[in-house]
Amino acid sequence: MIIPLGSSLPVQGTWTECDYLALDTNRLIELTDGYLEVLPMPTLLHQLIVDFLHSLLKAHIKTSIGGLVVFAPLPVKFRPDLYREPDIIYLSPDRVTAMGTAKYPRGADLVIEVVSEGDEARERDYISKRAIYAEHGVTEYWIVDPEQQQISVLSLDVSTSTYREHGVFKPGQQATSAMFGDFTVAVSDVFSHSQP
Repeated sequence: MIIPLGSSLPVQGTWTECDYLALDTNRLIELTDGYLEVLPMPTLLHQLIVDFLHSLLKAHIKTSIGGLVVFAPLPVKFRPDLYREPDIIYLSPDRVTAMGTAKYPRGADLVIEVVSEGDEARERDYISKRAIYAEHGVTEYWIVDPEQQQISVLSLDVSTSTYREHGVFKPGQQATSAMFGDFTVAVSDVFSHSQP
């Protein structure tokens, strides 16, 4: 959803990186080439899934490869005037070091998006964000879909800057990471233990 803005704020299409970063709101908002997009308010189920997956991935990288795992809200810069608010991101140790004292990460190594309700959110996560993350070198992209009860794991083909399907995992299966061979998630646990 593109939001209409009043005269006290920049007109849609003219938002700059500085305008975007100066926003003070409790909503998740993304910036694309001068336009703001307000993301849907997350539901309790959405947040429980994010919390569950964040905890698993954080525990995994802490005992093995290092780096950082963080969750929204945190704007991630993919290029000037292109910021996204992924639900969960993994930043490799090299990326963390390269950040120095920057306030916001530049890109990510792994992104997890939990699909919100509605056709617009589904199109955003399955099509728009998939293209953006691939174009900007995100090595692995997980799409966690509560409605379909599945986790799609996509792995970047660097020669074409597109994703190939590593797997679509359903309840009763283990979702596996292409990037971290020893990181697996029981799909049933994601959707059953994430219930309030």
